[in-house]
Amino acid sequence: MSSAHFIALVGEQQRGAKGPSPVLGLTVSKKVGTAVERNRVKRRIREWFRRSRAALPQNLELVVIARRGAAEIGMLETERELGSFFR
Repeated sequence: MSSAHFIALVGEQQRGAKGPSPVLGLTVSKKVGTAVERNRVKRRIREWFRRSRAALPQNLELVVIARRGAAEIGMLETERELGSFFR
């Protein structure tokens, strides 16, 4: 799945995993911006995941890859784009 600023890779947890709860992985490369901007993008993605965790499938493994321009959008746009993957 992809949007203007993010790519999401979705998988199912294997049976040997710790427990049935969604898991998040992040990739934010230097193409996104400076270290400060990359960390801000990661914080926004983690916050979206924290808020959305209960609504996500319990055996979900999710990797979010930030694209160029992800540092220029705000929290609302981040939530809208990532939320659109699971509607």
